[in-house]
Amino acid sequence: MPKTKTKTHKGIAKRSKLTSSGKIKRSQAFHRHKMTSKTGKRRRNLRQSVLINQSFAKKYRKLLA
Repeated sequence: MPKTKTKTHKGIAKRSKLTSSGKIKRSQAFHRHKMTSKTGKRRRNLRQSVLINQSFAKKYRKLLA
């Protein structure tokens, strides 16, 4: 057992959320400014949150622990 505890990565903790099933949810990028150049459909879809890719899930869980 390690002598020190692993600290939570606060940057990732603020940007993502753990779901009840254990998956990690995040908000999408490209939805802050310059909205006029994007279509309504694209803006609407960017509002939805998405689950992170499984290739990053292990790294994120380690940083959130």
